[in-house]
Amino acid sequence: MHRNEKPREECGVFGIYDHPEAAKLTYFGLYALQHRGQESAGIAVARDKKITVHKGMGLVPDVFDIDHLDHLQGGSAIGHVRYSTTGSSVLSNAQPFVVNHMGKSYAVAHNGNLVNAHTLKKELEEHGSIFQTTMDSETAIHLFIKNLKFGLDEALVKVVSKLKGAYSFVFLTGKGELIGIKDPNGFRPLCLGRLNGHYVLASETCALDLLQAKFVRELDPGEIVIINKNGIRSLNPHQKTKRSFCIFEYIYFARPDSTFFGKNVYLTRKDHGRRLAEESHVDADLVMPFPDSGNYAALGYSEASGIPFEMGMIRNHYIGRTFIQPTQSMRDFGVRVKLNPVKQLLSGKDIIIIEDSIIRGTTAKTRVKALRELGVKHVHMRISCPPHRYPCHYGIDFSTKGELIAAKKTIGELQDFLGLDSLHYLSIEGLLESTRVEQPENMFCKACFDGKYPVSFDESLTKDCLEQPC
Repeated sequence: MHRNEKPREECGVFGIYDHPEAAKLTYFGLYALQHRGQESAGIAVARDKKITVHKGMGLVPDVFDIDHLDHLQGGSAIGHVRYSTTGSSVLSNAQPFVVNHMGKSYAVAHNGNLVNAHTLKKELEEHGSIFQTTMDSETAIHLFIKNLKFGLDEALVKVVSKLKGAYSFVFLTGKGELIGIKDPNGFRPLCLGRLNGHYVLASETCALDLLQAKFVRELDPGEIVIINKNGIRSLNPHQKTKRSFCIFEYIYFARPDSTFFGKNVYLTRKDHGRRLAEESHVDADLVMPFPDSGNYAALGYSEASGIPFEMGMIRNHYIGRTFIQPTQSMRDFGVRVKLNPVKQLLSGKDIIIIEDSIIRGTTAKTRVKALRELGVKHVHMRISCPPHRYPCHYGIDFSTKGELIAAKKTIGELQDFLGLDSLHYLSIEGLLESTRVEQPENMFCKACFDGKYPVSFDESLTKDCLEQPC
């Protein structure tokens, strides 16, 4: 099975309150967020104090058809698309996760990773809780149910007081109440919109755009938003802490038409490329990306350097996420079938390849080798972020240091390994400044680059991976 070279984030979430077409709008909201998770999808709707859910493995249009959506009757809904980082990729771990307790229904969908989920789960099990999945998200719903005796607001406050890590939640109650929760560091995105008077929550603004909903604002770090028949209100139980928004949203995860902190992702990626050209100019015949991830930084690099931009690799858009390799002798087939070079354009040329990241390095090595065999004279590579040297514990799937090739090799060694004439990464300073966000040094989590983790975690579970390749 060919493994995707690019990092993967856990999921995308969506919610809408009191709309007659709630399920169908949630379907389209998830469609817009499909890039955030392609393993499973699900929608839960509330009607007559009960929650109905449909979920399955695969892409949104594979999981849902019109009959499914017609069956999901209800005025409020939440939805989820998932990649697995905590919990295996099986149907039982698909979200939204629904529970029934004392005649009432609740559902939750989660984006992020709880670094203390193992501790919370152990405590809950010791007090009689029975877990149905291996997801860290289930610990949140157990805590919520356990504290409902104190009322809705207090239950939510007690839940977030226990959780550590990265999380953006959408909750749905059987009464149709919609709740959004963001962790106090603000690792993961969650925004609020309005569609003809109906409130919407979504991981990214691109989902609002598809529905033609008006963007209202991003949730503040640590904020709890409760939407019900009385309107919308916010709870802010946490003391203010330093923001730690995942900067990889700008670099790779988010759709280029989305916006964070008022800054468009497409334009920010172009600025990364411009700064990269300033830091690492080299003469060449053309600048090209490995589509699609490097496209926008490559445009910026080309504009800043004056070197022509070309699409030297053509992507096959009809390839699924994974496929079975026919034989071991065709082990490189998985790379070549997705991208194919334009031979007449590249042969005999000096080229600059722009990539947004190198995680494991195997795919880049194969592609560079193919370009050499094609007759490319010189191959330079420029990366629009710093080297990934540290694992992520907040919901990105490189959770061990051994997965990161830049943690094991110097830049020179990596250049030789990839078969390049030169290799340069964007500096951390250049990355931060090119976001054009005010005081960027106080806004972002950069732990995968500098090893400075904003939220502590249980090192006894990960120290082997942190100290040596796993």
